Formats: sequence, C-alpha cells, structure tokens
Amino acid sequence: MAFDLAVWLDERRQAGLYRQRKTVESPQGPEVVVDGKPFLAFCSNDYLGLANHPDIVASFRQATDDCGLGSGASHLVLGHSRAHHQLEEALAEFTGRDRALLFANGYMANLGVISALLGKQDAVFQDRLNHASLLDAGQLCGARSQRYQHNDVDNLRRRLDKSDGRRKMIVTDGVFSMDGDIAPVTALAELASQHQGWLMVDDAHGFGCLGNIGGGVAELYHLDQQQLPVLIGTLGKAFGTYGAFVAGSDALIETLIQFARTYIYTTALPPAVASATLTSLSLLRHEHWRRTHLQDLIHYFRTGCAQLGLPLLPSSTPIQPLLVGDASQTVSISQVLYDHGIMVTPIRPPTVPKGTARLRITFSAAHQRHHLDRLLDALSLPSVACWFRGDDNGVKL
Repeated sequence: MAFDLAVWLDERRQAGLYRQRKTVESPQGPEVVVDGKPFLAFCSNDYLGLANHPDIVASFRQATDDCGLGSGASHLVLGHSRAHHQLEEALAEFTGRDRALLFANGYMANLGVISALLGKQDAVFQDRLNHASLLDAGQLCGARSQRYQHNDVDNLRRRLDKSDGRRKMIVTDGVFSMDGDIAPVTALAELASQHQGWLMVDDAHGFGCLGNIGGGVAELYHLDQQQLPVLIGTLGKAFGTYGAFVAGSDALIETLIQFARTYIYTTALPPAVASATLTSLSLLRHEHWRRTHLQDLIHYFRTGCAQLGLPLLPSSTPIQPLLVGDASQTVSISQVLYDHGIMVTPIRPPTVPKGTARLRITFSAAHQRHHLDRLLDALSLPSVACWFRGDDNGVKL
C-alpha cells in the first residue's frame, strides 16, 4: 500500500507541529510587511541590523556592475573571484586564524567539515542541543557519534575517557540557537587538549554579538587557533548578507579544499555577496554601539519579563526564549501576538525537545525601547499572561 502523505500531514497538524511559510514584502528590519500587513518583528537573526544597511546595499550594487551576479562555477573550476579571496583573507585576520574558507551556507560548511575530517574509525561528541546541521553531519560522516548532556562538561569527560576512537572531535554551537545560552568553550578546549582531540565550534549566533569587535566566543574567551582549531561562522545573521566560512590553520583549510565535498561540488557564492560582506565586516568590527545597544535591549526586556512573571530561559544574547511547553499552546500564543501586529515565531519539536516549545524572541540593534514596550504590552494581555500564570483562562485552541 502506498504511503499516504495526506495522513502524515494531518497527523502533524493535529500535533500542533505543522509549519507554514509567510511572505515578507519589505526589507528586513524591526518593522516589516508580511502578507500585505505591517508587523513589528522579533524573529529575525539580523542581530546587528545590517541586512538592509545602505552601505552594504551600495557595495552589492557596485559589485554587480563590476563583476556581474552569478559566480558561474565552483571555487575549484572558475568561480573563485578576487572578492571571494579578499573576504577570506579579511575573515582570517578578523578571527586570528591562518586562513578562512567560504562555503555556500552554514549547513554546507558543517556537513563539509565534519565529513572531511572524520571517518568510521573516529569519534564525534556533540552537545545534545546542537544545530541540526551539526547532528546530521555527525551521522553522515560515519564516525561513532555520541551526544553529551547540554553544556555538561563532566558528562562529556566520561564519554571521552571511554572512547577508543582514532580521532576525537568535540562539536558544539557557540551560542545555542534555540536557547540563547553560551557553550563552556574554555572547558571544552581543555578537554579536547587532554584527549588529543579537536574542538569545533559553530559560532553562527555569536559572531557580531559577542566580544569587543564581534569576534564571538573565540574572542570573548580568548581562544586561539591551537585551543579552538575549527571555527565556523555564518554570514546571514549578524553580518547581514549570506554564506558561511571556516577559519583555522593552513593545513585545515587545504584539507577542506581537497576533501570537503560540499565545497568542491557547489557553485561559489555570487562575488557581489562577498564584496558586500567586506563592507559588513568593517561595520561589524568598528560600530561598537550596536553591541552596546543590544545589551541594553536585552537587559530592558529581561527586567520587564521578570516584572510580568514570564519564564524566560537564562540568556545574555539577543536570543531570548520564552518557554511555553505545549506545542499547540505555543502556536496559539504566537497567533495572539500576530493578531496584535507582532511577529514571534513559535518553535516546536523536533527543533526543540518535546515539552519545551517556546517563543523564540530575538532582538536587533535596529530595535528601540519603544518596540520592546509594545512587545511587553502584548505579552501582558490576559489571554497570554494567564497561560504563564497557570490559570485556566489562557488561550485555548
């Protein structure tokens, strides 16, 4: 009997897990137009407010005039432009690494790196809350894969002690995308050294937001190339453009050029994106006020939530998760906010563990306090606040 996809989809709807797309009809920013209606948005990863920065847009336009749009080929055929090379050199200097290598996106970078470095004789140890791309890469590379308890260094140590893998790699997010907390990277680096292993950090949500110049967890905790040999960053979040990169030693980058299939067999980013990202990198490094303003917003919001008795997860980053628990209820609360002109995406399993559905509230340096006041007012609505108080009068499906 053929598998009935309609039944499968209906089961997903009934479980409150059905995903639907909305169409954005404006540039990214605190105020957006979605499906023809204006909204105040708190669900973008444009942490520094650079996605529509006029200088970056101008760089992109100039670059398309100079070198066209498409790269035309993979990096190893005819697609590696001067703009790509300049950006790689700038990212290497920015991260304090020998070299950097551009990938099409973060998913491709994670798949490519782990698959190139590990095989069946090796072992990979991943935080249980790592991004899906990291977990998928661990499964696909063929290495023996273990998932340690979230940010639990002792649990990881016991697993490492028992491992007889030829190569051992510890893999973690720098800032966890759904919880907003920061990995204990200093302790992880020490463990990796003790077990003659590698530490790989995907700092997609840390770059731009953490550190004096936005260098992420590596800068924040002063981890050099030897302590943190495999550093991943994405360009579509705080950088405001698109793509990803790996930074590390000359030997690492040469190895990836030779063996990372998602690099070898993928068309290179448009050169104009690389050129625009050079402008973005300069803004990210030098406009310190963006990070200062973000921290002010985070403190302001957390204070407001505490006064309302709302159960925020502990986070000092622009990712501020408001725990609900039930998936269907999370969708309902998100809909109430939507009806009041506020966009906050409900996050449900399998993206997060069962029973931990939440509203993933994110801030941008383009937000202002009056934007947060509107959000806090909406979260204090009786139909929303009752749910968090445990009353029976909360939003019901």
